[in-house]
Amino acid sequence: METSTYAPDALRSLRDSFALHLDATRAPKTRRIYLDAADHLIAHLEATGMPTGARGVRREHVESYLAARRDHVAPSTLSLEYRALQQFFRWALDEDEIDVSPMLKMHAPRVPDSPVPIVVADDFRKLLRTTEGKDFTNRRDAALLLVLYDTGVRAGELLGLRLEDVDLRGRLAFVTGKGGHVRAVRFGTHTAVALDRYLRLRRGHRYAESEAFWLGQRGAIDYSTLAVMLAKRSAAAGLPRLHAHQLRHTFAHEYLAAGGQEGDLQRLAGWRSPLMLRRYGASVADQRAHAAYTSPADRLGSKP
Repeated sequence: METSTYAPDALRSLRDSFALHLDATRAPKTRRIYLDAADHLIAHLEATGMPTGARGVRREHVESYLAARRDHVAPSTLSLEYRALQQFFRWALDEDEIDVSPMLKMHAPRVPDSPVPIVVADDFRKLLRTTEGKDFTNRRDAALLLVLYDTGVRAGELLGLRLEDVDLRGRLAFVTGKGGHVRAVRFGTHTAVALDRYLRLRRGHRYAESEAFWLGQRGAIDYSTLAVMLAKRSAAAGLPRLHAHQLRHTFAHEYLAAGGQEGDLQRLAGWRSPLMLRRYGASVADQRAHAAYTSPADRLGSKP
């Protein structure tokens, strides 16, 4: 008779059940982040001889893992892993696999404030100049760039757009964000013109019947196609390689710099928490401080 390797209290067994839960409730990218964090914790506990049964894991064991990871990952990554482990133990608690989460009274690792990487206007103009051709690819890439810059949507939200989700006349796009939440984002006239130019050429595409908004040679475009496009356009513009999230950062920065309200930005960007807003707010405050700076030494009035 074959002996089962399932151990109900073992973290490795629970990890596999957690994976099934994530299959049904989370996007693939989020699923991967959560499972990677669980795998790293389990590997640390095994390597250090600490308990690997769910009910045996204590706060000090998780803190030991986080302390070890601090030397290998950025603070923002460590904070992300912390939140992923919180979800793992919260799920285990809901499933009655543990009586209390070992992270109950823990505090998230501090993420130092740092300038958010943005794309300055002149550099974005250089990017757009690389798309001045009138063929399908240039018209599509111009529209992609402008939607990212003008709305601040996430890459996944952009790629998930369907034809029915975009209202050119109303200059609105309805995107599906994290957790399946749908929100409306607004775009300007220049972006509407670029989208219209793309859509007119899209009608003659061999995959024109697809419901996906963005098309490439093999149908709907994916993350890889978007990343390659940004890399090629960056190189053609003589810029360092840009990523889609930098344009999201840029949108948030420009919105606040223009006097937009943080609460409105939180709704437009689809953030459930004000944590990210504090980062962008600090970036804009730094910009204002530098713009207002005058040299105390120069005000002395005497020559060196």
